Amino acid sequence: MRLGIIADTHGLLRPEVFPVFDQVDRIFHAGDIGSLEILTDLEAIAPVTAVYGNTDGFALRDRLPDVVDIDVDGFRLLLTHGDAFGVPTPEKLNRSYPEAEIILFGHTHRPLLTIVDSVVTVMNPGAAGPRRFDLQPSVGIMELEPGIPPRARVVPLDRTV
Repeated sequence: MRLGIIADTHGLLRPEVFPVFDQVDRIFHAGDIGSLEILTDLEAIAPVTAVYGNTDGFALRDRLPDVVDIDVDGFRLLLTHGDAFGVPTPEKLNRSYPEAEIILFGHTHRPLLTIVDSVVTVMNPGAAGPRRFDLQPSVGIMELEPGIPPRARVVPLDRTV
């Protein structure tokens, strides 16, 4: 199963996301979406699971949870924005969700891909929306296959906007 991982769109869905997510089976949005239209546009690519972030308004908060704990292709996946942790770190997230095998989060706008506790894959795809903090916009791709550790990468997007 191929997953598209996105966060911190803040109301901007860059056109570069569409070819990157072209072959994904499912999309996970880790919050600070900006508008329901972003989810609608992503759903045209693949089914979307999303959480709200600290900047999302009532329209999104009424529709979405703040945390999703779900089985995906035999992996226990945790999706959160991460703002409840102040500055989320892989270690803080792993301590709070020790059963998760994959943890996806946003909030910091900084891409991160690491292994915690030898078996937990933790990914922040970076921010896919308006460029902030002089960071290049990015998303993530993750491949899941039962019996094999997740394979993932951060994919940089255009720096112009």
